[in-house]
Amino acid sequence: MLLEVKDLKVSYGNIEVLHGISFNIDKGEIVTLIGANGAGKTSTLASLARLPRPEAPVVTGGDILYEGLSMLKTEPHTLVQRHMMALVPEGRHIFGNLTVEENLKIATYPNRKEVNKAVINAETVEMVYSLFPRLEERRKQRGELLSGGEQQMLAVGRALMTGSNFIMLDEPSMGLAPKLMYEMFRALRQLNQIKHITILVVEQNAKVALEFASRGYVLKTGEIIVQGSSDELAANPDVKKAYLGG
Repeated sequence: MLLEVKDLKVSYGNIEVLHGISFNIDKGEIVTLIGANGAGKTSTLASLARLPRPEAPVVTGGDILYEGLSMLKTEPHTLVQRHMMALVPEGRHIFGNLTVEENLKIATYPNRKEVNKAVINAETVEMVYSLFPRLEERRKQRGELLSGGEQQMLAVGRALMTGSNFIMLDEPSMGLAPKLMYEMFRALRQLNQIKHITILVVEQNAKVALEFASRGYVLKTGEIIVQGSSDELAANPDVKKAYLGG
């Protein structure tokens, strides 16, 4: 088991937003968390990413184990150095004044002490370009001039440049045209199949998420209410009514 979340409780100030959720992910899986706004999806990702920011949620109970190691007892900089996880946050956080190529290369900064860094960078950049040919075509273009879909691809590419084998994506389809959305998910599936990278995707668009992932969990007001394979969730009457328009 790669990731095990055990009875996780999370709060913002005095408000508890996750009420003891538990789930697990095996290496090489594609798993989705679906739910409406306010369900606790983004709070779950923020807790897993251990974001060292004032606005980050506070874990008040439970544990997060990554390959058996408690992430709550590990310093965030150690997690970065060990390439444990990479988060692609909602909102496409890229450097608008830097080119596509510069955005990709700067993502390797935490690993700058690696002796073979230049070789690794070149190989990974080529992998990103093979997954997202649009980025290679625009490699000298500033990030702010890219379309929303291209910026999302760049955000995913930056996550790949960190060397992590586990990527988390927060609402990756938001605001994307259907063609670009499916192009991005196709590339992510290819990445999973070729590089065996584990993917956790948070989505409001349950239909897209269940087509992409092999299994998933449904969050509602800070609790996991249903879990199962994507086919099982898509056939579940409550899930269909609440999230699939059926």
